[in-house]
Amino acid sequence: MIKIFADSTSDFSKELAERYDIGIIPLFIRMDDKYYRDGVDIDRDTIFKWSDQTGKTPGTAAPSIEDVVRYFRPYAEKGDDIFYFAISEEMSTSANVARLAANELDYEDHVFVVDTMSLSTGNALLVIKAAEMAADGYPSEMIYNRILDLRSRVRASFVVDTLTFLSRGGRCSAATALIGNAIKLKPMILVSEGKMDAGKKYRGSSDRVISHYVNDMKADILKAEPSRVFITHTVTSGDSVAKVRKFLEELNYFDEILETEAGGVISSHCGPGTLGVLYIEK
Repeated sequence: MIKIFADSTSDFSKELAERYDIGIIPLFIRMDDKYYRDGVDIDRDTIFKWSDQTGKTPGTAAPSIEDVVRYFRPYAEKGDDIFYFAISEEMSTSANVARLAANELDYEDHVFVVDTMSLSTGNALLVIKAAEMAADGYPSEMIYNRILDLRSRVRASFVVDTLTFLSRGGRCSAATALIGNAIKLKPMILVSEGKMDAGKKYRGSSDRVISHYVNDMKADILKAEPSRVFITHTVTSGDSVAKVRKFLEELNYFDEILETEAGGVISSHCGPGTLGVLYIEK
């Protein structure tokens, strides 16, 4: 048997995790001197409220080795193979913690750790592929090699509504954030080779920017595998998400359009009003 885990940065909804029997291992979110488990002890709105009140961005940390061992142990005792999908190693030590946990259990030959080289539902796209292959009876080594081949074809991007959170987290300077917010600058953030980088820069209201973002992506979106596309966001008001879904539906291209809300770790770094469209390229 094969058991698949993903860290909480994969932004699975509860329904999707249950559909594919994915175990979610939470990262930690630090606010002042307290640590919370992402998606377990704290929610996105609480993070945003705290950040606005304090002018700070929460810190984030990988799961502890002890936590990962606790999740892995029951499956190791049954002799199952274990997959662990982690946010890019350029952004977190989550993947290495899983390797250390496998070593702690003396079970390294049966634990397949995937550095997704992505984040959010860019990770989830790979997790679902692995779950589908496992359900079809493929052996672990074949699944692992297939997932490694697919990593470079994951397309993860998003637009942010404010530069404040990226600035507080050290992703851009305070001066850049101040000027950018003043002129309503909203950059596209691209994930490439495991790192975040700035792409096209937009200006205007959140709804307008999101509309331009998805329309600019149309030609690339139509190069995607048609099985599924994700809309993942921290949008808390307005109808931007519905408009993006309608845009994708009218393409008559994807078998399924999945919507998830970003979890605590991704929200801590990107802030409210963020939206991304994520898919695997053919």
